[in-house]
Amino acid sequence: MPLSGVQLKVCCIASVAEADLALAHGADAIGLVSAMPSGPGPIADADIAVIARATAGRARRFLLTSRTTSVDIAAHVRAAGTDTVQIVDTPAEHVLRELRRLVEGVALVPVIHVRGSDAIAQAQALAPLADALLLDSGNPGAAVRELGGTGRTHDWAVSAALVRAVAPCPVFLAGGLRADNVAEAVRTVRPAGVDLCSGVRTGGRLDGAKLAAFVMALRGAWPA
Repeated sequence: MPLSGVQLKVCCIASVAEADLALAHGADAIGLVSAMPSGPGPIADADIAVIARATAGRARRFLLTSRTTSVDIAAHVRAAGTDTVQIVDTPAEHVLRELRRLVEGVALVPVIHVRGSDAIAQAQALAPLADALLLDSGNPGAAVRELGGTGRTHDWAVSAALVRAVAPCPVFLAGGLRADNVAEAVRTVRPAGVDLCSGVRTGGRLDGAKLAAFVMALRGAWPA
């Protein structure tokens, strides 16, 4: 069951034990990060496949891929064995159309990096082709591309307008979420789900106490 109507996705899962910990605290989905140009949490593709198999039927499993062509992304998700692919380098529309054909039954979740109000038009173009969108705080144009895991928030007012503009497409909110700000984020943006990595980690490892505090804050964030 989603927490208070908001789904919880715990990202940067590094092992079956971390996946079990996230699920024990009510996570609806886990994120498995493959090779990235920067940011925390990447693990080997072989480990992603192991965790995906171990959690089948228990949660939605997101493969985070930085690959950009439909053929490469499709091959990646088939090898991973996940039911969802999060395309962190915002894809062109034709890539999503081709992926729908190449990986039938796999949910497609493109990432929109919210750096200004132009993200709304970008989201509106992709929403009809996607199963959900995920809003993050990366900077794909940086010298070393940032495609997520920055630990930074972005302008939630833009995200709130974006959520309204793409309805009924579900939207996940990521970027700098922690126990002390998730309630405000959810009330402002009204996302279908929230996604976090660094906000529930200590020394790079998933922290059960931080995760429990985050879940408690999330439970009270959105009155029924």
